[in-house]
Amino acid sequence: MNYNEFLRAIKNNELQTCYLLTGSEVYLRDRGLEVLKKTYIQESLEELNYIIIEGKELNFKDIFNACETLPFMAEKKVVLIKDIVEAMESDPKDLDEKLGSYIESLGDYVCLVIIDKFNSLKKTTKLYKSIKKQGGIVEFSKLKGKDLNSWVEKEFKGHGKSISYSNISYFIQQSAYGDYNSTKSLYDLENEISKVINYAGEGEITKGHVEIAMIRTLDTNIFNLLDSINRKDRDSALGILNDLYISNEPIQRILFMIIRQIRLLLGYKLYRERGDDGGSIQKKLQIKDYEFKKISFEANKFHKDNLIGALEHILDLDIKQKTSSNDEKLALEMLIIQLSYLL
Repeated sequence: MNYNEFLRAIKNNELQTCYLLTGSEVYLRDRGLEVLKKTYIQESLEELNYIIIEGKELNFKDIFNACETLPFMAEKKVVLIKDIVEAMESDPKDLDEKLGSYIESLGDYVCLVIIDKFNSLKKTTKLYKSIKKQGGIVEFSKLKGKDLNSWVEKEFKGHGKSISYSNISYFIQQSAYGDYNSTKSLYDLENEISKVINYAGEGEITKGHVEIAMIRTLDTNIFNLLDSINRKDRDSALGILNDLYISNEPIQRILFMIIRQIRLLLGYKLYRERGDDGGSIQKKLQIKDYEFKKISFEANKFHKDNLIGALEHILDLDIKQKTSSNDEKLALEMLIIQLSYLL
């Protein structure tokens, strides 16, 4: 079952007695829970009919007692387990067996919602198999294609802004939402949309608005990162990297941008050394006016041989083969320190 099917079941009053919510798109999961709560739980009775259970110390008895208590002056009650894997860590076999059996006999008055927060509940557990048998597995996957385009358009329209389909595609491309191994969610796209709207002001959203509000921000950070490396200010460079990481910029995208800007800086210096004029260099580098001005200014801070050495060093590394995001971040931190000796 996907997000839309889950919403349809709520709308049509066709709820299962138990759901397992999994998948990487936490935005959709949170919105699904909001719709469920708004549909079935009266605000004045929320404390009695919307029960949240969380923490490593919870046990089957806690869940049983919450589910067996009838709803108060309502058709249904919702019992929410915030992270089932964390709950199962203390006694996984006991909780799995008891809960996996119990959900098969839940009354129609209750909807037990179980969140697999980190998508780590094994499909071999009795609990997973029991919920799957009832058709209660809800996969909140990242939006793609038309669904993603429609969501972005709706968000812009919700703020009274119009945007063309081609610029929606450009916005999505620049957001890196769909990049391989990207941890960005629709929450991040919400922030990016706000950034574009705030920059654009009145009128229709154009490609220029998207380009300036989104690309320049990352480009500027990468320029600042390289500048800190060039000044041997390793603390500043690592601080910029950490800020990018916290803002959910994928490690591979940061690495790509570092490589790209080193190549542009090197290309600019080589073309200048050959005697090419600015217009010719910009055309060969295939970059916009804003970026060309930055490149031409920043290039004076770097020596050609150092740029060549740094680029060769990066390309020799095996960072792209890392599978763990923690390993990737550590590898990039080490690279930044090494580059501070090369640039």
